[in-house]
Amino acid sequence: MWKRFGVLAVVLVGSALPLGGQQGPPAQGPVQGAPAPAGQAAPNAQATNLGADPNGNPLRRALKTGHVSNYDEAKVGSFTLPDPLVLANGTPVRDKETWVKQRRPEILRMYETEIYGRIPAKTPAVTWKVTETDEHARDGAAVMKKIAGAIGSSPEAPVIKLTLYTPAGAKKPVPVILLVNFGGGTPPPAAQGRGGAGFPSDPPVATEIVARGWGYATVGYQDIQPDRINTFMQGVIGASLTAGQEQPGPDEWGTISAWSWGVSRMIDYLETDKAVNAKQIALFGHSRLGKTALWATAKDERIAAAFSSCSGEMGAALARRDWGETVDDMAQNFPWQFAGNFQKWVGRWNEMPVDAHMLIALSAPRPVFISGGTTDQWADPAGMFKAAVAAGPVYRLLGRKDLGVTDLPALDTPVITGDLGWHYHTGGHTATPADWTAFLEFLGKYF
Repeated sequence: MWKRFGVLAVVLVGSALPLGGQQGPPAQGPVQGAPAPAGQAAPNAQATNLGADPNGNPLRRALKTGHVSNYDEAKVGSFTLPDPLVLANGTPVRDKETWVKQRRPEILRMYETEIYGRIPAKTPAVTWKVTETDEHARDGAAVMKKIAGAIGSSPEAPVIKLTLYTPAGAKKPVPVILLVNFGGGTPPPAAQGRGGAGFPSDPPVATEIVARGWGYATVGYQDIQPDRINTFMQGVIGASLTAGQEQPGPDEWGTISAWSWGVSRMIDYLETDKAVNAKQIALFGHSRLGKTALWATAKDERIAAAFSSCSGEMGAALARRDWGETVDDMAQNFPWQFAGNFQKWVGRWNEMPVDAHMLIALSAPRPVFISGGTTDQWADPAGMFKAAVAAGPVYRLLGRKDLGVTDLPALDTPVITGDLGWHYHTGGHTATPADWTAFLEFLGKYF
């Protein structure tokens, strides 16, 4: 039975946060030790690199606004978040029907138009084919399938290479965790020989996943769309451009929307695989792919749960909170990941019609788990936690449980009693084994 709750206006201010050293460059690195794809940053990115603060956190100056990265809570200031439970016309949302039929579609359209870009009406069909099967994978514990999905009908069509593991001897269809990982595609010349292509690595808890009677699948994200500047003529975006078009329109998709499109096409396949329980598919992504996991889950309600690891700015972190990476940094250094319209919000964060709590809320009532690291302050772990808290009213409106806490929990202490989950690990920009263990416990309430 759905419960009704009143509207809750959300106002958040900066609060104390343990500050640690950032490891390496801005929070866009790979998961599980794989090398970052080369050529990711826009050509002017190096000119804005100011090094690091005394704690090792990256300092960057935005070219258009001159803004320099902040890691001082006293300088975060106060800000007011747009209320997810108030329609654009000012009418409060007080019931499930109004959320589902009016407010949720409003928020989706704003994200499509202003942030990630809408997917064109016509995209290539994906044709799936099982290319290899191993009945004795993982020392006999699993059945492994390699599945190739051709994007379009051209002989040069990009191919999505999906690897699926399901427990050996399973008597019925099993839940599956889909990992969209770094790797895949054809690396640029600078990355040749450095790895990152081909089938991505397994999660650190792969053995436990199979032992639980679940399956998992992996894919390299650049099989769907390259993650580099000036590559709109490639991948699914290139295959979807109309005659004479060299890049998407200002409200059309960037690569995050393209990767989310690819997630949906993989779910299309998983729905046909008799080994898979298509009603229980969870999605994992890290960093920019953590952003993708949130957006794909918002777009495709077949996704039953999401794990967004260290997704940071324009992912789970509040954009209005001036900490670490900002809208200005994202728009300057990774413009291809977003709609062209995203550029107009440079220096105007507080005027955006959406913020991260609304992105998280788009998955409600489905469970979402978010993680961050102490030495990954560029990704603003506190801002991700605050966004999860601010998504709580939507979950409560829909009869589900929020995080259950409003103050940043102790380090290395998972918060997984509600339908929103959180883990703040000691360490850097990575999905740690402890994150994964907490996520499996969180997911076990549903699968």
